[in-house]
Parts: sequence; C-alpha cells; structure tokens
Amino acid sequence: MHNAEDVTKSASTSFRPDIEGLRAIAVGGVIAFHFGMSDLPGGFIGVDIFFVISGFLITRHLMQEMGRSGTVDLWRFYGRRARRLLPASLLVILATLLAGYFILAPSEQQLYAKGALFASSYVINLWLLRWSFDYFAADTASNPFLHFWSLSVEEQFYLLWPALLLLVARLRPGPRGVAIFLAVIAAVSFAASAWMTAVSQPWAFYFSPLRAWEFAVGGLASLALAERWAASFRLAPGMGWAGLALIGVAYLTVSETDPFPGVIALLPVAGTAMLLLSGARRSAVAPAALLSLSPFQWVGKLSYSLYLWHWPVIVFATILVPDLSLAGRLACLAATFGLSLLSYHLVENPVRLNGWLTAQSVRSLGLAALLTSLGVTLSYGTSKLAARQIDPDQRVIVQSAARSSSARELDSDCVLDREEVAPRPCVLGATGADRTIVLFGDSHADHWSTPLAQIARERGWKLVTYMKSSCPAARVETWNAVMAKAYDECDSWRQQALSEIAALKPELVVVSQYSYSYVENRVNDTLEHLVGRRIWADGLRSSVEALRRTGAEVVLLRDVPVHKAYLDKCVARALWQDRSPSVCDTPRAEAVDEQVFETEQAAVAGMPGVRYADLTDLFCDATNCPAMIGGKLTFRDRHHIATPYAATLAAPLQRAIFGDQVAAR
Repeated sequence: MHNAEDVTKSASTSFRPDIEGLRAIAVGGVIAFHFGMSDLPGGFIGVDIFFVISGFLITRHLMQEMGRSGTVDLWRFYGRRARRLLPASLLVILATLLAGYFILAPSEQQLYAKGALFASSYVINLWLLRWSFDYFAADTASNPFLHFWSLSVEEQFYLLWPALLLLVARLRPGPRGVAIFLAVIAAVSFAASAWMTAVSQPWAFYFSPLRAWEFAVGGLASLALAERWAASFRLAPGMGWAGLALIGVAYLTVSETDPFPGVIALLPVAGTAMLLLSGARRSAVAPAALLSLSPFQWVGKLSYSLYLWHWPVIVFATILVPDLSLAGRLACLAATFGLSLLSYHLVENPVRLNGWLTAQSVRSLGLAALLTSLGVTLSYGTSKLAARQIDPDQRVIVQSAARSSSARELDSDCVLDREEVAPRPCVLGATGADRTIVLFGDSHADHWSTPLAQIARERGWKLVTYMKSSCPAARVETWNAVMAKAYDECDSWRQQALSEIAALKPELVVVSQYSYSYVENRVNDTLEHLVGRRIWADGLRSSVEALRRTGAEVVLLRDVPVHKAYLDKCVARALWQDRSPSVCDTPRAEAVDEQVFETEQAAVAGMPGVRYADLTDLFCDATNCPAMIGGKLTFRDRHHIATPYAATLAAPLQRAIFGDQVAAR
C-alpha cells in the first residue's frame, strides 16, 4: 500500500515477493471490509499489517545504509518517499473533490474540502481525532477522505523515524543496543496504546505515537540479529504459517465494536512480524510459496493505488445507491481496479522512476513542496467555493441541523459526556418556580428540552434536566461502541441522578431515551450488544419504580422513529440535485418497531401515576415518515429531532405529558 515498495527492490537487498503478497492480504482485507463483500469483520486491521511492513522495510533500508556509509542521506530518503507517495495521493484527492461537487451538498463539500486540506498536509489523523469526539459529527461513512488517516500516520512516521535512527546510530550502541532501543519504543507505545484504548479509544486509534509500537515491531523483525536467527530457525516455515493463522483469526473475529487497537492489535501485528521473519529462511513449504503466486503479486503491486481509490468509490456509490446490491459492489470493485491500474501506470511509476527527478534529491523535494502546496491550495479554494454555493434553502437545512436544543444552548455540558459520571443538572423554564419538572434520559431526552422548556415557562414551572450521552434511563447494563467497553460510567451516573431527583421531590418526571440503540429491534438490527426485551422491560420498570418513590408522576415518552438516511445531508443533496426532499422519507414500517413499543407499554402498564405517551404521529402518517413537515426538517440526523421542528411540538407534548387531570390544577 502506502509504504516503501521501492525499498524492497533496492540494490542493497533482494526482492521479497512474500512481502508483496502480504500487501495483497492487507489491502484485500481492508477492501473486503469496506465493501461489505465478505464475512471479514476484522478486515480493517489490514492497515495494521501495512504499518508493520512499513516499519520492517524502512528500518532495514536505513540500517543497511548506515552500515555502509555510517549515515543516512535524509534528503534522498525524503525525496524518494515524495516521488512514491504524493503524486497518486494528490490525484485521488483532486478526483474526489471533483466528484464530490456533483454528488455532495455544498455544506458537505465545504466540510470534506477541509478534510482534503488536512490530507494534503499529512495531518488528517489529527483532524479526525478532534472530529471523533463530537457526538453529532456527520457519520464517518460519508467522508471520502477518511482513509487518508493511515497515510498521515505513515507520513509522520517517515518524517521522524530516519532522524531518530540516525541519532541512535551516532550514539554507537551496537546491534543489541539498537534492538533494545526499538524494544523500549514498542513496549512504551504499546502500553500507552492499551491504556488509552480503554480511556479514550479515538486517541489510541488515530494518534501516531500510540501506533509507533506497530512500526517498531516491524523494525525489530528487520534487524540483522532477528533475520539471522530466523534464517537458522528450523521451524521458521511453521512460524510463518502460525503468523498467517493469527492474521486470519483477527480478520474473522475482531470487529469495530471491540476495544481496538489495544491488546487485540497484537494478533495482526505479531502475525505479520512472524510472517516477515519466516521469509528470511528459504523453504518450499513456507507461506512465501503461497504469497509469491501471481495473483498475490499483482494485487500487492497495486496495493497503494487500490487503497487510495477504493474508499471514495464505495462512499460515492452508496450515497448514490444507498441499498447497493452485490452486483453494484462488484462493479465498484471493478472500478477500483480500473482506476488503480490507470494511476499506477500513468502516475505512480512514471513519477517514481523519472530520471530527471531521481538525479537530484532537491528536485524530488521541490516536487513534494509543489504537490503539497497545490493540494492545500485547491482544497482551500474548494471549501470557499462550496461556501458560496449554500443558497437560502440549503442554509435552512444547515441551520436546522446545527441549531442546539434549549438545554445545550444554555450549557453544552447539559448532556454529560461519555466519560463523566457526576450528574450535572441544568435548570430551564421558570427557574425560580416552586413546582418542578425533571427531564431524565440520554440525547433523546435532550431534543425534547426545547418544547418542554417552553411549556415550563408558560405554566410557571421549573424544568431540571438530568441527561447523559448514550445512557438509558432504564437500569440495564449497556455497551458503549465509541469507548469500546461496558458502559460502567452510565450505571454510576444513573444511580447518582436518581438519588438527586429524589432529593428534588419533583411533581413530574419525563423520561425519554434512544430505545432502539439498547434493546433488540428491527430498526437498528445491525447494532451489536443489544439487550433482550425482557431485560429491557425489567430495567425500565425498575427505574420508573425508583422515580415513583419520589412521589412524582412519571411520563415515559415512546422513542422517536429512526430514518434510513441522515436527513440533513439527504435533503441538502436532494435540493442541490434538483430533486424532491421526499426521496429522503422512510416508510413507517421501517422507521418504528411496534414490538419495542409493546414491550415498554406492558412494562409500565398498571403502575399508578405512570403514563406512556406515544408521539409517533407527530413524525409519521399511517404509512410514511417524511423528512420535512410544514417546510421544516424533522430530524437533524437519523433520529435526533431538529430543534426548529421540536419548537413546534410544545402543544401536543403538553397534552401528552399533562393530560386533562394535571392541566386542570
């Protein structure tokens, strides 16, 4: 993929066809995972294989150069990397920006042009790090530059690694000293990565220093000490097959919901290192014989181009055809190979092998500066152009999706972050009133804070909110996919929040939660770690009973429908392409699950002082859930009510939660 293919063919080393074949396995896993064409939930770990290969090849090349001359020609090294990586990268960036003009809405073009800018300057991993913490961030599946994060990690590695090895060499620690140095880097980086995966997984995933251990493991495997040992090890072929098996196990068993990279990343990293070491001993029964076959060699040679092209191809295809069939995905695969062949033969190889550029390092470095400047300039210009394309209709959609709820407008921390456990109540409505309403739940409670705050003001009541991101009011153990672990923070917060609510002695508690992300259902049936309906009913009843013991009446709001598309983007694209926003509607049967409704309704049936309110008809008619109602966007994404539309729901919400008996007080 995006590593030093030319290093494997340098005069100082013999070409390793098994490494070319290993690249094919790596890129094949990534493409299969992204295209959804195989049962490889762990295909994304192909990137980790590439990291180890890069560490192996670059370290071996640099150590051999230092062995010959006592130093490293850094400018020559950087120039070679620039010729190898940047031309094809810029080509894909520009082609993606051009295609995005016709497919994406102007607001998306503006956002993703920023991604292109960071990709052109080799720091998109840091941009994604910041983006990943935003709960309402646009879904990453539509970011056509997302895959450039690994290129940025590698380019940052290429920038620092040679200088670091050169510094170590000048200290003259000897072969064992270099090995110890690499081992220390690997150990420290791995320990930090494992810890950070549990604390804040995005940092462990995107941050280069926490991926350094994978490069360092590859570097250790490349050292002469390791290769001499492997060459004399009689069981080296078996070690290679065991390494291939570890990669296979990782492909088949690891998934996005696992705490990755963390300790789990040892599977592909160790497997790759074992394969690389086994190749030091020539044997007809080693995995190298399999990896040297023509199909592996051909795909491996194209791996960098395949990696660059495959993601924008599948992103744009699934935007144009959301329910892309197997035949459609195969067509995308064919398009990916076609584009890769063209860029490899017309751009990559001609530039990499150009005699004028290779003659002097300064020319290659000049090319790098030119391409980087061009990518940054065109990306910036595209962002500015897209901003000017946002007309009044587009602006309404953008503003509807961006407008905060009343609670978040008061304080962005009214909805507690995932890591926090201490409740943070927010007070709205008639803040000095004696009578109190409590709004309790997750972000689906938050989107009701706008009309509920309006109701509280009009009635002279105080509204106090207790809300935490992705944390249900129901007493059930949940799994947080972003943190990739059991959501213990939710359990702790919920218990404390219930105690504080009891101390408030409210007259009414309104409970709202994103049920479809916690309990088995047909709407979000691809989610993992969902609890069974009986467990959900028991947990819901337990929380409602605790709330009733405070003396408050309790109103449980049925969860809102879940759309198939992100409505803000879908409607904006439709307007940009002169289509009706109705193309973004979702059939009611696909947006709601009546069995979840029946489970929740039965769980609280017969409980005194408890009502179950079904407001689905505010969002759907008998057969359809529209993307827009009364000229307003209904949802800011797939399932969070857009605030301007929520503001119109005060009257029906008041009827649902108070009823005639309470309203007459």
